Amino acid sequence: MKAARALLGWSQSDLARASGISEPTIKRLESADGDIGGRAATGDAICTALETAGVIFVSENGEGAGVRLKKDPRNAG
Repeated sequence: MKAARALLGWSQSDLARASGISEPTIKRLESADGDIGGRAATGDAICTALETAGVIFVSENGEGAGVRLKKDPRNAG
């Protein structure tokens, strides 16, 4: 979640506004080690907000899971 926010230049407040999840919840989830806990609906709302803003979640591919930004079609090719 932190890496996705960093790619977007978002603060925890920005993610809270975009996802409809409270900022204290964002802080709590980011402070925990390992997989994000909490309710499934919370994780879904956060993922949806980040994906809508252009983040792509990359699955484990031998080098670890990660995030990247979608290509801007205005800058392609």
